[in-house]
Parts: sequence; C-alpha cells; structure tokens
Amino acid sequence: MKLRWTAVVIVAVFSALTPSHLAAQANSAGSKKVAGSGSELGQNSPNPFTVDTKIPFTVGDYPACSDPSRVYRVSLRIYNILAQRVAVTVLQDGSASVASGTPLEGVSLSCGQYTAYWDAKNSKTGREVPPGFYMYRLEVDGRPAVKKMTYSKQ
Repeated sequence: MKLRWTAVVIVAVFSALTPSHLAAQANSAGSKKVAGSGSELGQNSPNPFTVDTKIPFTVGDYPACSDPSRVYRVSLRIYNILAQRVAVTVLQDGSASVASGTPLEGVSLSCGQYTAYWDAKNSKTGREVPPGFYMYRLEVDGRPAVKKMTYSKQ
C-alpha cells in the first residue's frame, strides 16, 4: 500500500513539472489534443467502469481532413499507476484498411474518428486487472496524449 501512495505522489509531481509546451492541451469537451498532429484523445466511457470501457479518439484534423490520403501511425496502450504497460486496446469500429478487433499497436490509420475497446484484462496474462486507477496513452506518429480512468469491481 505504501508503494502505491508513493507512485501516486511521483505521478502527481511529474505531472506538475511537465513543461506546458510539452503537455497535451485539453479542450472544453474533456479531450486532449495530440500536439502537432490535429488528433484528439477523448474520455473513456463509462468512467469509472466495471467490466469494459470504450475510448474515443480522432486521428488527423478530423472532420476537416485536409489530407485524406495521409496515414498516421497509431498506438493506444493502458498503463497502471506504476507506469507499467498492462494492455493494448483493440479497435472497436474498423475502417476501410483496418479490421475491428485489431490491436492498436503501431497501426496505420487514416484521418477519422475511431473507438478503442478494453476489457480490463492484462494483455500478457489474459487475467483481469485489479481495481484501481489506470492511464491510457494515445500516440499518433510518436506524439502522445494521456488521460486517466478508474476501474472498479462490483
């Protein structure tokens, strides 16, 4: 328990010390912009969640899509409070080039609006993760945006 509180304090301190020019910007809808890419990471729903959750995100400058033929390299991963990767989300709504259920790990996506899915299971073990706080990180062409979510068991 002491280790968990230490980790929370460390995350809070690093968040406070992150220079504003490196931090992703939040808009009024609660999403975070991925700096320099026009992409956005939305809040997972439901939050807190008990079984599974969906994470909305956009790639490129959707809906304008100034260059619809451009392809972006996208990853969306889940981390625990100790910053250990526990899962890779899967694409819920497929696109013309990527099927539903594809793990979002270095996937090439065109400009558009997407939804990721996570079933609260560890990708390596297949076991359910413990209740707690988790972070999810969207990377578009290597540029990140991070948000937090809460998993609670009933």
